[in-house]
Amino acid sequence: MLRLLRMLALCLWPMGTLCAHEILLVGGDDTAGVSSFVSALQARRPLDQVRFQTVTQLPSPGRLDVQTRLILLDEAALDWRLREPSGPLSLALRISRVQAQLRLGKSRPEYLSLLWSDPPLARQLRLTRYLLPQARRIGVLYGPDSRFLIDELHQAANHMGLEIVAQDWADLRDSRPLQHVLGNSDVLLGIDDPQLFNAKTVKNLLLSSYGRQMALIGPNAGFVRAGALASTYSDQDDWLAVLDRLLDQPPTRWPRSLYPDHFRVSGNQQVARALGLERIEPNAAELVLAEGESTP
Repeated sequence: MLRLLRMLALCLWPMGTLCAHEILLVGGDDTAGVSSFVSALQARRPLDQVRFQTVTQLPSPGRLDVQTRLILLDEAALDWRLREPSGPLSLALRISRVQAQLRLGKSRPEYLSLLWSDPPLARQLRLTRYLLPQARRIGVLYGPDSRFLIDELHQAANHMGLEIVAQDWADLRDSRPLQHVLGNSDVLLGIDDPQLFNAKTVKNLLLSSYGRQMALIGPNAGFVRAGALASTYSDQDDWLAVLDRLLDQPPTRWPRSLYPDHFRVSGNQQVARALGLERIEPNAAELVLAEGESTP
Protein backbone atom coordinates (compact mmCIF):
# COMPACT_ATOMS: atom_id res chain seq x y z
CA MET A 1 0.00 0.00 0.00
CA LEU A 2 2.82 2.43 0.88
CA ARG A 3 4.51 1.72 -2.42
CA LEU A 4 1.24 2.43 -4.27
CA LEU A 5 0.82 5.77 -2.50
CA ARG A 6 4.37 6.77 -3.41
CA MET A 7 3.75 5.91 -7.05
CA LEU A 8 0.52 7.95 -7.03
CA ALA A 9 2.33 10.93 -5.51
CA LEU A 10 5.01 10.74 -8.19
CA CYS A 11 2.33 10.70 -10.88
CA LEU A 12 0.48 13.67 -9.44
CA TRP A 13 3.55 15.80 -8.76
CA PRO A 14 4.21 16.80 -12.40
CA MET A 15 0.54 17.73 -12.82
CA GLY A 16 0.80 20.15 -9.92
CA THR A 17 3.91 21.80 -11.31
CA LEU A 18 2.28 22.19 -14.69
CA CYS A 19 -0.49 24.22 -13.07
CA ALA A 20 1.95 26.60 -11.37
CA HIS A 21 2.53 30.05 -12.84
CA GLU A 22 5.20 32.68 -12.50
CA ILE A 23 3.50 35.84 -11.29
CA LEU A 24 5.64 38.96 -11.43
CA LEU A 25 4.37 42.07 -9.67
CA VAL A 26 6.04 45.31 -10.73
CA GLY A 27 6.04 48.72 -9.05
CA GLY A 28 8.02 51.90 -8.77
CA ASP A 29 9.02 51.34 -5.13
CA ASP A 30 9.00 48.50 -2.62
CA THR A 31 6.80 50.14 0.03
CA ALA A 32 5.15 48.60 3.08
CA GLY A 33 1.81 48.61 1.26
CA VAL A 34 3.30 46.80 -1.73
CA SER A 35 4.94 44.20 0.53
CA SER A 36 1.63 43.59 2.27
CA PHE A 37 -0.14 43.12 -1.06
CA VAL A 38 2.52 40.74 -2.38
CA SER A 39 2.46 38.68 0.82
CA ALA A 40 -1.33 38.44 0.72
CA LEU A 41 -1.24 37.27 -2.90
CA GLN A 42 1.45 34.70 -2.08
CA ALA A 43 -0.81 33.32 0.65
CA ARG A 44 -3.67 33.02 -1.85
CA ARG A 45 -1.50 31.42 -4.56
CA PRO A 46 0.75 28.90 -2.72
CA LEU A 47 1.31 26.81 -5.88
CA ASP A 48 2.51 29.77 -7.92
CA GLN A 49 5.82 31.60 -7.88
CA VAL A 50 4.80 35.09 -6.78
CA ARG A 51 7.54 37.72 -6.62
CA PHE A 52 7.94 41.50 -6.74
CA GLN A 53 10.51 43.68 -8.51
CA THR A 54 10.83 47.40 -9.05
CA VAL A 55 11.01 48.81 -12.56
CA THR A 56 14.69 49.66 -12.00
CA GLN A 57 15.47 45.99 -11.34
CA LEU A 58 13.92 44.78 -14.59
CA PRO A 59 14.99 44.73 -18.23
CA SER A 60 12.68 46.00 -20.93
CA PRO A 61 9.30 44.19 -21.12
CA GLY A 62 10.25 42.47 -24.36
CA ARG A 63 13.07 40.57 -22.63
CA LEU A 64 10.75 38.87 -20.14
CA ASP A 65 9.33 35.37 -20.59
CA VAL A 66 6.00 35.78 -22.39
CA GLN A 67 4.47 33.09 -20.13
CA THR A 68 4.93 35.30 -17.08
CA ARG A 69 1.76 36.70 -15.51
CA LEU A 70 2.75 40.36 -15.34
CA ILE A 71 0.93 42.53 -12.76
CA LEU A 72 1.54 46.29 -12.80
CA LEU A 73 0.94 47.91 -9.41
CA ASP A 74 1.25 51.64 -10.10
CA GLU A 75 1.77 54.36 -12.67
CA ALA A 76 5.53 53.82 -12.79
CA ALA A 77 5.01 50.16 -13.67
CA LEU A 78 2.45 51.04 -16.35
CA ASP A 79 4.80 53.60 -17.90
CA TRP A 80 7.56 50.96 -17.96
CA ARG A 81 5.26 48.44 -19.68
CA LEU A 82 4.13 50.97 -22.28
CA ARG A 83 7.70 51.40 -23.55
CA GLU A 84 7.26 48.59 -26.06
CA PRO A 85 4.44 46.30 -27.24
CA SER A 86 6.42 43.06 -27.00
CA GLY A 87 6.49 41.12 -23.76
CA PRO A 88 3.98 39.28 -21.54
CA LEU A 89 0.30 40.13 -21.46
CA SER A 90 -0.12 42.49 -18.52
CA LEU A 91 -2.72 43.52 -15.96
CA ALA A 92 -2.52 47.06 -14.57
CA LEU A 93 -3.91 47.63 -11.07
CA ARG A 94 -4.41 50.85 -9.11
CA ILE A 95 -4.90 52.95 -12.21
CA SER A 96 -7.81 55.34 -12.60
CA ARG A 97 -9.61 56.06 -15.82
CA VAL A 98 -8.28 59.62 -15.85
CA GLN A 99 -4.71 58.36 -15.40
CA ALA A 100 -5.19 55.86 -18.23
CA GLN A 101 -6.71 58.51 -20.47
CA LEU A 102 -3.63 60.68 -20.07
CA ARG A 103 -1.38 57.84 -21.20
CA LEU A 104 -3.52 55.93 -23.69
CA GLY A 105 -6.27 58.23 -24.93
CA LYS A 106 -8.89 56.04 -26.59
CA SER A 107 -6.41 53.30 -27.48
CA ARG A 108 -6.31 50.02 -25.59
CA PRO A 109 -3.15 48.00 -26.37
CA GLU A 110 -3.91 44.32 -26.92
CA TYR A 111 -1.23 43.32 -24.41
CA LEU A 112 -2.81 45.37 -21.60
CA SER A 113 -5.78 44.83 -19.27
CA LEU A 114 -6.82 47.52 -16.79
CA LEU A 115 -8.43 47.01 -13.38
CA TRP A 116 -9.80 50.43 -12.50
CA SER A 117 -9.11 52.01 -9.11
CA ASP A 118 -11.75 54.76 -9.26
CA PRO A 119 -15.38 53.88 -8.44
CA PRO A 120 -17.79 53.41 -11.36
CA LEU A 121 -19.70 56.59 -12.13
CA ALA A 122 -23.08 54.83 -12.24
CA ARG A 123 -22.43 53.33 -8.80
CA GLN A 124 -21.58 56.75 -7.39
CA LEU A 125 -24.82 58.11 -8.82
CA ARG A 126 -26.78 55.26 -7.23
CA LEU A 127 -25.12 56.02 -3.90
CA THR A 128 -26.11 59.67 -4.28
CA ARG A 129 -29.71 58.73 -5.02
CA TYR A 130 -29.77 56.29 -2.09
CA LEU A 131 -28.45 58.79 0.47
CA LEU A 132 -30.19 61.85 -0.95
CA PRO A 133 -33.41 60.65 -2.60
CA GLN A 134 -34.70 64.22 -3.01
CA ALA A 135 -31.65 65.34 -4.98
CA ARG A 136 -32.26 65.53 -8.73
CA ARG A 137 -29.62 67.95 -10.02
CA ILE A 138 -26.14 66.45 -9.65
CA GLY A 139 -23.34 69.01 -9.87
CA VAL A 140 -20.10 67.82 -11.48
CA LEU A 141 -16.84 69.68 -11.96
CA TYR A 142 -14.43 68.46 -14.63
CA GLY A 143 -11.14 69.49 -16.14
CA PRO A 144 -9.28 68.85 -19.40
CA ASP A 145 -8.26 65.37 -18.22
CA SER A 146 -11.74 64.26 -17.10
CA ARG A 147 -13.90 65.88 -19.78
CA PHE A 148 -14.27 62.50 -21.53
CA LEU A 149 -16.34 61.15 -18.60
CA ILE A 150 -19.16 63.68 -18.87
CA ASP A 151 -21.13 61.97 -21.65
CA GLU A 152 -21.09 58.73 -19.69
CA LEU A 153 -22.34 60.58 -16.62
CA HIS A 154 -25.21 62.10 -18.59
CA GLN A 155 -26.25 58.69 -19.92
CA ALA A 156 -26.14 57.04 -16.50
CA ALA A 157 -28.04 59.92 -14.91
CA ASN A 158 -30.76 59.82 -17.56
CA HIS A 159 -31.48 56.17 -16.74
CA MET A 160 -31.99 57.15 -13.09
CA GLY A 161 -34.12 60.22 -13.69
CA LEU A 162 -31.30 62.53 -12.62
CA GLU A 163 -29.84 65.63 -14.26
CA ILE A 164 -26.13 66.36 -14.54
CA VAL A 165 -25.08 70.00 -14.08
CA ALA A 166 -21.54 69.85 -15.49
CA GLN A 167 -19.06 72.70 -15.35
CA ASP A 168 -15.54 72.97 -16.74
CA TRP A 169 -13.08 74.06 -14.03
CA ALA A 170 -9.90 74.56 -16.02
CA ASP A 171 -8.45 77.31 -13.80
CA LEU A 172 -8.59 76.41 -10.11
CA ARG A 173 -7.77 80.01 -9.17
CA ASP A 174 -11.17 81.02 -10.57
CA SER A 175 -13.92 80.08 -8.11
CA ARG A 176 -16.78 81.02 -10.43
CA PRO A 177 -17.22 77.52 -11.95
CA LEU A 178 -17.45 76.03 -8.45
CA GLN A 179 -19.97 78.63 -7.33
CA HIS A 180 -22.01 78.13 -10.52
CA VAL A 181 -22.30 74.39 -9.91
CA LEU A 182 -23.15 74.83 -6.24
CA GLY A 183 -25.79 77.43 -7.09
CA ASN A 184 -27.52 75.20 -9.64
CA SER A 185 -27.31 71.74 -8.05
CA ASP A 186 -28.71 69.74 -5.17
CA VAL A 187 -25.51 67.80 -4.47
CA LEU A 188 -21.89 67.87 -5.64
CA LEU A 189 -20.48 64.65 -7.11
CA GLY A 190 -16.69 64.43 -7.21
CA ILE A 191 -15.04 62.44 -9.99
CA ASP A 192 -11.59 61.00 -9.45
CA ASP A 193 -9.58 63.67 -11.25
CA PRO A 194 -6.46 64.42 -9.16
CA GLN A 195 -6.06 67.81 -10.80
CA LEU A 196 -9.39 68.93 -9.30
CA PHE A 197 -9.75 66.84 -6.16
CA ASN A 198 -6.54 66.84 -4.17
CA ALA A 199 -5.00 67.99 -0.89
CA LYS A 200 -4.77 71.58 -2.12
CA THR A 201 -8.40 71.90 -3.23
CA VAL A 202 -10.15 69.83 -0.56
CA LYS A 203 -10.55 72.69 1.94
CA ASN A 204 -12.10 75.06 -0.60
CA LEU A 205 -14.41 72.38 -2.00
CA LEU A 206 -15.68 71.28 1.39
CA LEU A 207 -16.10 74.75 2.88
CA SER A 208 -17.87 76.01 -0.24
CA SER A 209 -20.28 73.07 -0.46
CA TYR A 210 -21.09 72.87 3.24
CA GLY A 211 -21.46 76.64 3.38
CA ARG A 212 -24.54 76.01 1.23
CA GLN A 213 -25.57 72.95 3.27
CA MET A 214 -24.76 70.81 0.24
CA ALA A 215 -23.23 67.33 0.40
CA LEU A 216 -20.15 66.20 -1.50
CA ILE A 217 -20.21 62.58 -2.70
CA GLY A 218 -16.85 61.01 -3.53
CA PRO A 219 -14.53 60.99 -5.29
CA ASN A 220 -12.89 58.37 -3.07
CA ALA A 221 -12.65 57.08 0.48
CA GLY A 222 -9.81 59.49 1.27
CA PHE A 223 -12.09 62.45 0.63
CA VAL A 224 -14.69 60.93 2.95
CA ARG A 225 -12.14 60.94 5.76
CA ALA A 226 -11.40 64.57 4.89
CA GLY A 227 -15.07 65.59 5.05
CA ALA A 228 -17.05 64.30 2.07
CA LEU A 229 -20.35 62.64 2.93
CA ALA A 230 -19.76 59.22 1.37
CA SER A 231 -18.19 57.24 -1.45
CA THR A 232 -17.87 53.69 -2.70
CA TYR A 233 -14.45 52.06 -2.84
CA SER A 234 -12.67 48.71 -3.09
CA ASP A 235 -10.04 47.69 -0.53
CA GLN A 236 -7.08 45.30 -0.71
CA ASP A 237 -9.21 42.21 -0.08
CA ASP A 238 -11.51 43.20 -2.96
CA TRP A 239 -8.54 43.72 -5.28
CA LEU A 240 -6.98 40.41 -4.26
CA ALA A 241 -10.25 38.55 -4.85
CA VAL A 242 -10.62 39.73 -8.45
CA LEU A 243 -6.90 39.27 -9.13
CA ASP A 244 -7.05 35.72 -7.76
CA ARG A 245 -9.95 34.96 -10.09
CA LEU A 246 -8.21 36.41 -13.13
CA LEU A 247 -5.01 34.49 -12.41
CA ASP A 248 -6.99 31.26 -12.65
CA GLN A 249 -7.62 32.14 -16.30
CA PRO A 250 -5.17 32.39 -19.21
CA PRO A 251 -4.11 36.03 -19.76
CA THR A 252 -5.62 35.80 -23.24
CA ARG A 253 -9.03 35.69 -21.54
CA TRP A 254 -8.47 38.73 -19.33
CA PRO A 255 -10.92 41.52 -20.19
CA ARG A 256 -9.48 44.72 -21.61
CA SER A 257 -10.84 46.63 -18.62
CA LEU A 258 -12.96 45.92 -15.54
CA TYR A 259 -13.81 47.01 -12.01
CA PRO A 260 -13.40 44.84 -8.89
CA ASP A 261 -16.44 42.62 -8.34
CA HIS A 262 -16.82 43.66 -4.72
CA PHE A 263 -16.95 47.11 -3.16
CA ARG A 264 -17.71 48.88 0.09
CA VAL A 265 -19.32 52.12 1.22
CA SER A 266 -17.52 54.67 3.37
CA GLY A 267 -19.65 57.25 5.16
CA ASN A 268 -18.80 60.25 7.33
CA GLN A 269 -21.27 60.19 10.21
CA GLN A 270 -20.29 63.62 11.55
CA VAL A 271 -21.01 65.20 8.18
CA ALA A 272 -24.31 63.36 7.94
CA ARG A 273 -25.38 64.77 11.32
CA ALA A 274 -24.25 68.28 10.37
CA LEU A 275 -26.39 68.11 7.20
CA GLY A 276 -29.39 66.79 9.12
CA LEU A 277 -29.25 63.39 7.40
CA GLU A 278 -29.88 59.94 8.83
CA ARG A 279 -26.94 57.85 9.98
CA ILE A 280 -25.22 56.10 7.09
CA GLU A 281 -25.33 52.30 7.38
CA PRO A 282 -22.56 51.05 5.06
CA ASN A 283 -23.73 47.42 4.96
CA ALA A 284 -27.29 48.38 4.06
CA ALA A 285 -26.05 50.79 1.41
CA GLU A 286 -23.77 48.15 -0.10
CA LEU A 287 -26.66 45.69 -0.41
CA VAL A 288 -28.90 48.24 -2.13
CA LEU A 289 -26.18 49.34 -4.52
CA ALA A 290 -25.18 45.76 -5.35
CA GLU A 291 -28.72 45.04 -6.48
CA GLY A 292 -28.30 47.68 -9.16
CA GLU A 293 -24.99 46.35 -10.48
CA SER A 294 -25.05 45.13 -14.07
CA THR A 295 -23.97 41.55 -14.54
CA PRO A 296 -21.89 40.37 -17.50
